[in-house]
Amino acid sequence: MTLSELRFVVSVAQEKNFRRAAAKSFVSQPALSLAIKKIENELGILIFERNRMGISLTTVGEKIVNQAQKVLEEVEKIKAISIVEKNDQQVDVKLGLIYSIAPYLLPSIIPVLKNTSPDIVLEAEEDITKNLINKLKDGSIDAAIIALPFDVPGIEIQTLYDEPFKVLIPSKHQWNKKQKINAKDLKHEKILLLDNTHCFSMQVREACPGISDMAEVQAGTSLETIRNMVASNLGISILPQSATVKNYLNDSINILSFENPVPFRRVAMAIRQGSSKRPSLDMIVKSITSIKEKIIGS
Repeated sequence: MTLSELRFVVSVAQEKNFRRAAAKSFVSQPALSLAIKKIENELGILIFERNRMGISLTTVGEKIVNQAQKVLEEVEKIKAISIVEKNDQQVDVKLGLIYSIAPYLLPSIIPVLKNTSPDIVLEAEEDITKNLINKLKDGSIDAAIIALPFDVPGIEIQTLYDEPFKVLIPSKHQWNKKQKINAKDLKHEKILLLDNTHCFSMQVREACPGISDMAEVQAGTSLETIRNMVASNLGISILPQSATVKNYLNDSINILSFENPVPFRRVAMAIRQGSSKRPSLDMIVKSITSIKEKIIGS
């Protein structure tokens, strides 16, 4: 079997569809199907079960896909070694970030990396935590910036910073004379949150026990939508402090702090153990921690 055939196996496992896997691999569907069949014949087992409902991994197929991913990761390490040997210092890093972090961290960290680590070429993408876990495990991204807790086998965590939560209220709200509130006071308010596919909403609920289970949930992917709803006097919300720095000030909104104990989230970078790009990822961690006060506006 060849590395290309292993890549086909991994691609089919990820896409759960031969047509999409073929398109992703830039080959025809018959060629990909033939390659998969060749490996199955060579090994004498079925990697995939095919039926009218689609395809799925067999029990042994799951083990083979996991091993194939490890093999392909090791191949990437060999490539990384050869790049260094040729004195080509450019390192492409694919970084995933959750939606409630990306727009507030990237504008601060990208200029820093360009100055301190010009050899690092950063490619960033936003997604929810669940999808970032899968992309990290299958090698689609090199690391993910998420909020803890995050406990995934084979993935290690580097803490970046702790970020307090802030309360956003319309400028005409009854609390507009206050500077701080108690989290318990939230139970009588109409709270606007992202839907539960976003870990930030769950973090807010856990950190702010005053929020009722009946808190209104705003389905969407953007904290900016929530901010605009608050400005329109549709309710109040809780945002990470990085989303309340001066760049995001709005005359229709007041920002309040929490009384102690202040609810917060812990932001971290998740990295595959044994990553060939660990030196570059460590440099990104160092750069972020060096400007954490700027990121969260402390």
